[in-house]
Amino acid sequence: MSDTSGVPRTLRRPRPVRRALLAVVSTLALAAGAATAASTSASASVPPPPSGWTQVFADDFNGPAGSGVDTADWRYATGKGYPGGPANWGTGEIETMTSSTDNVSLDGAGNLRITPRRDGAGNWTSGRIETNRADFQPAAGGKLRVEGRIQVPNVTGAAAKGYWPAFWMLGAPYRGNYWNWPAVGELDIMENTQGMNTVFATMHCGTSPGGPCNETSGIGGSTTCQGTTCQAGFHTYRMEWDRSTSVEEIRFYLDGDNFHTVRENQVDATTWSNATDHGFFVILNVAMGGGFPDAFGGGPDAGTRPGHSMLVDYVQVLTSGGGDPGDPGDPGTPGDRDAYGTLQAESYDAQSGVMKEPASDAGGGQNVGALAGGDWLQYKGVDFGSDPARQFSARVASGAGSGVSGLVEVRLDSRNNAPIGSFAVGNTGGWQSWRTIPANISDVTGTHDVYLTFTSGQPADFVNVNWFTFGH
Repeated sequence: MSDTSGVPRTLRRPRPVRRALLAVVSTLALAAGAATAASTSASASVPPPPSGWTQVFADDFNGPAGSGVDTADWRYATGKGYPGGPANWGTGEIETMTSSTDNVSLDGAGNLRITPRRDGAGNWTSGRIETNRADFQPAAGGKLRVEGRIQVPNVTGAAAKGYWPAFWMLGAPYRGNYWNWPAVGELDIMENTQGMNTVFATMHCGTSPGGPCNETSGIGGSTTCQGTTCQAGFHTYRMEWDRSTSVEEIRFYLDGDNFHTVRENQVDATTWSNATDHGFFVILNVAMGGGFPDAFGGGPDAGTRPGHSMLVDYVQVLTSGGGDPGDPGDPGTPGDRDAYGTLQAESYDAQSGVMKEPASDAGGGQNVGALAGGDWLQYKGVDFGSDPARQFSARVASGAGSGVSGLVEVRLDSRNNAPIGSFAVGNTGGWQSWRTIPANISDVTGTHDVYLTFTSGQPADFVNVNWFTFGH
């Protein structure tokens, strides 16, 4: 959530090398759709996908009144911050987030309610939910659309002082680290405060304070709700992340109208890569107080009226173009990569759940990190020639805790195919303590897409990879 007050989104601290990435990947194939016009109606079905789009996630929040959200899709973020992370969620907000249905529940009419409450002692509670999935990103050459139909809390004037509802996304590497904002990227699809009829959309990136993305304000834009105010009716808020253009774009929409666009060439290449070269997770919450409301008058105070809910009719995620990175139908361009040369891990064509970071290994450069069970990397068009490859080796490091280990696996042409070889790795003495580990593989000839996949019995990160190669 953006903070225009000059208060950092997280407390300042050197960026750690590691993060624990908890990516719970589900395979939903529900319906999705285009923008819907503003409406005061309480509920509408998730619209079907427009031509050329495929839905990968949706929740229409249908269910009995007073029930909680589906924890197969969502997790509750509770307390005053993430464990080990900055206090007050890094924004200065004052509420305690809970999983209580007093704060987060279905209304029985097809909507999610997130409701701030204040007790007799003046303590505020509210709700914050996040998708379990943290892999939402467009494929190379494709697009991602994230959309929600939402009515912000219907309260205005002095009674709305301190209200801060939001529909937004954070880069997956934030999970388990909580000190790497804003480098890992944040996409605010809808923010509102103080009961104003104004929608704010922002991308956060780079360093804070200042930096290439003007933190803590970020690269933002705003507009007003038409027809009915943001408080008086439902409106559709959408983000489209477009990798099909020569200059990558992230566009923000209100009721189908594009009011703000952030382009790749607005910042340097490293800043953009660090902020976008990974998946994201979706967040819905209503904060009370903090840097953003402070920039527009502050609050909450004694005149703030509790009990006004943000209503969410649906959330949907769609993709278009670019192909499925797991599709075995495209083996890449023959001869693009030499299997017997050094294949730099950060040169992947597609990935899920990983990050890049500076490597202390000989030769410097970057390694890929935050590798945990379920993560993967794809390298297109690896040429093995006609003399079979029978060996695989990789340069790896691990600072995983006691008892945490996993497998580094090699698969061909689809990450769903059986591994042709693997090796186990645990703690090597640190996340930059490098070892070259060999493994035997089944005979391979010809040109293939190569997938490195990572399997572990624990959710924690267990390995970094700097490079890999094959041998006869």
